Amino acid sequence: MPEDHDWEAYKVPPTRTPVSERTTSVPNPVDYFQTAFNYVLDAPVTFVREWIERWQNKNKFYYYHQKFRRVPDLSECLEGDYLCYYEAEAQWRRDRMVDQEIVEIVRERVAACKQREGPNQFQNCAKEMELLAQVTKAYQDRYGDLGYHGNARACLMKQKHRMMEERKAAQ
Repeated sequence: MPEDHDWEAYKVPPTRTPVSERTTSVPNPVDYFQTAFNYVLDAPVTFVREWIERWQNKNKFYYYHQKFRRVPDLSECLEGDYLCYYEAEAQWRRDRMVDQEIVEIVRERVAACKQREGPNQFQNCAKEMELLAQVTKAYQDRYGDLGYHGNARACLMKQKHRMMEERKAAQ
């Protein structure tokens, strides 16, 4: 194959993009707007975003390992201390979610044991079923009959009433 091509034999097709030809000497205002936008809005935002990303890469924060400090129970809050009420309510909600997950994990273990053991499930899964009974009884004692909209105050009153009934039954 020869090194120099015959340009007349193989003509290059014209480009489809038209070449902009300026007919005026007035500059395009869009160019000024784009430049102003870049320096006024885009550059500072990009700089701040990159700075935050660099800072975050240095200090990794794993949100799924968040640990909350234990706060006083609702019974330990002083009267009129609304911040303490709020913190105790948030703590109660976290505790309830943890207890729900514990019951769910034990329930899944029992289901897996039943699936694995088949017809021998009653004798081979007795420990897991006993644990499930204990966990669900503890959950029911603490959170049962509170409903979806239960709160820390209602739970505390339920525990108080249960303790009073136990004292009456003991006498």
